[in-house]
Amino acid sequence: MLPRRPRKALFNPELKRRGIYIVPNLFTTAALFCGFFAIIQAMQGHFERAAIAVFVAMVLDGLDGRVARMTHTQSAFGAEYDSLSDMVSFGVAPALVAYEWALKDLGRLGWIAAFIYCASAALRLARFNTNLEVIDKRFFQGLPSPAAAALVAGFVWVMRVSNFSGHQMRWVACGITILAGLTMVSNIRYYSFKDINPRKSVPFFAVAALALAFALISYNPEIALFSIFVVYGLSGYVLGLVGVCRKKSPPAAS
Repeated sequence: MLPRRPRKALFNPELKRRGIYIVPNLFTTAALFCGFFAIIQAMQGHFERAAIAVFVAMVLDGLDGRVARMTHTQSAFGAEYDSLSDMVSFGVAPALVAYEWALKDLGRLGWIAAFIYCASAALRLARFNTNLEVIDKRFFQGLPSPAAAALVAGFVWVMRVSNFSGHQMRWVACGITILAGLTMVSNIRYYSFKDINPRKSVPFFAVAALALAFALISYNPEIALFSIFVVYGLSGYVLGLVGVCRKKSPPAAS
């Protein structure tokens, strides 16, 4: 009599390890949908909705990684999926929003400016994925793609609310789009805020400042959000200038 074959185990830990975790990828899919929605709205001429969709994608993109770390559901698939979602939401969508709103009035220069931004976002994401193990976690190398998208989409949002047409602001939009793209692929360092511990106690002033920030954003969200990212975009240049000045300054005499 031949011996029976052992039954296969109902639970295989290898399959779980190779599986796709649903919770963090739901946030990534939602961010991807917002980027796609922004493109559709821009094509239909609803530029305010498109800009808001880009900002919503930023919030969702910030949540998926944190949810994955909190629930211990990090995976290589999730990292690659998140990068592809970022390319759509923060690379393609802002470039097309700016092009449909203002840059198409510049002809060939307009689509070249949009392509510079789009290509810079792709290069920025590729460099970030390949330098994860060698860079300082406290700083980003180049302007992060969500912040660059906020500059481009936020400018469109503010101008639309202020009743400025894309034709009137086409040259300013072109300059912001190109500058945001080139800053993404630069070596300028930007603070990443990754060393902030949310479990650590903070002074009362920090809580009051946070409440004031929420009040300002709720009162005038487009100007408040755009101003925040303008300040963040300039902070890298300020830090770089301070570093250059320190290198050039002579050492103090002993």
